Amino acid sequence: MSISKTLEGKVAFIQGGSRGIGAAIAQRLAKEGAAVALTYVASASAALEVVEAIEAAGGRAIAIQADSRDELAIRAAIRHTVETFGRLDILVNNAGVLAVAPIEEFSIDDLDRTLAVNVRSVVIASQEAARVMGEGGRIITIGSTNAERMPFAGGSVYAMSKAAVAGFTKGLARDLGPRGITVNNVQPGPVDTDMNPESGEFAEGLKQLMALPRYGQAEEIASFVAYLVGPEAAYITGANLMIDGGFSA
Repeated sequence: MSISKTLEGKVAFIQGGSRGIGAAIAQRLAKEGAAVALTYVASASAALEVVEAIEAAGGRAIAIQADSRDELAIRAAIRHTVETFGRLDILVNNAGVLAVAPIEEFSIDDLDRTLAVNVRSVVIASQEAARVMGEGGRIITIGSTNAERMPFAGGSVYAMSKAAVAGFTKGLARDLGPRGITVNNVQPGPVDTDMNPESGEFAEGLKQLMALPRYGQAEEIASFVAYLVGPEAAYITGANLMIDGGFSA
């Protein structure tokens, strides 16, 4: 099926785009016509594979090493994107970490890392992007259904971090709405990725909690993001949108 290039002439920055959901988003937005910049921390080869796949399909892409815990690296990566492609229209905050442990045993290092990547980096990247975006800009954060439903023990800090970006989304939509920039939070349920594979030890238990007893695919999340950053979704903002197979139903 041919896909019309609804993002022709747009530039997208994807924080955490070398694998899983981020890589799928990068490739889908490029397929829609956007020039894409994606960040990675250590997996340079994986990031290069995404860039090469996009270029082989006729798109434009660059990979930038930037640790999402590093404020200066995030800001520099966004500036480099604008310098390379001339503008910025779309920000996708996809970088995320997951640490699970009983609260009595949860380390402060894991707390700091979770908040730095899952919350702080979202604020920093959104702030930097907002400085250069014009009317029609789009900011998307990849949150989690766990912001609203955490059905197993040990996930309290992760759930807190995802609830934080859900609230941030609503406030940021108010800040940027007068400028014609939309802000939305996509909240996936279990998705078949390296972090949480469909063949993993938690998979069967999670499937029993869902209305659709299967994991989602990264491409399904990417298609939803592509819609939200496209012209047909211009009236959607400040929304926390589930794509979780009925996990939260």
